[in-house]
Amino acid sequence: MAERAFVAFLRHGAYAQRPGVPSARQPWPLTEAGQAQARAGADLLSAMIAAQGLRPAPVIYSSHQLRAWQTAQGLLARLQELGHGVETVTETPDLAERGLGSAANLTLDEIEAALAGDPRHAPPPPGWKSDSTYRLPLEGAESLTEAGARVARHLRQTARPGQLVIHVGHGASFRHACAHLGLLDPAEIPRLSMYQARPSLICHHPRDSWSHIAGAWKIREPKDDPKD
Repeated sequence: MAERAFVAFLRHGAYAQRPGVPSARQPWPLTEAGQAQARAGADLLSAMIAAQGLRPAPVIYSSHQLRAWQTAQGLLARLQELGHGVETVTETPDLAERGLGSAANLTLDEIEAALAGDPRHAPPPPGWKSDSTYRLPLEGAESLTEAGARVARHLRQTARPGQLVIHVGHGASFRHACAHLGLLDPAEIPRLSMYQARPSLICHHPRDSWSHIAGAWKIREPKDDPKD
């Protein structure tokens, strides 16, 4: 690309998450707090747009998960109120969190019990939920690294020279995508998380390099359970 392309990505707002479930394919909506986070995130993003002199693309991309779509809709409405030229939200499976295939939306205990009862499979290793390279041996499952590659590919393919393209998805797949784009060392990923509905701004340069411009990672507490 002869001109720089800008990308903003946001983790969805707070939602009614079922406890003990490692899959982020849960169908639950944003809470009231999550809806407020989406509006506040739009204000932060508007300030970044003004500070950098950016021109938002008309489409905001969202994963198919309800909480991400609702966050994107909240962004759209508020950014329109603030006079930015965004027009619509487009959903894509490319922004989904890591898929657990046939184990989607089972609890950790249920997943481990299923593997224990299947003579074809070994038990998952300790801490498998946050292991970047481990993929459950179940149909349709992917690793966190594979999910990150999928998201990184989407960010590349949708980048528009001279414009800012906005994406709403999930924390772990965004973090792993940043590793694929050269913005994070893979060793850093376990200690990082994302604030809900707070934007991060990155830039794609003409010689196919990426740089971070604005937005901070959330530092994970040592015993904090990783979430999407």
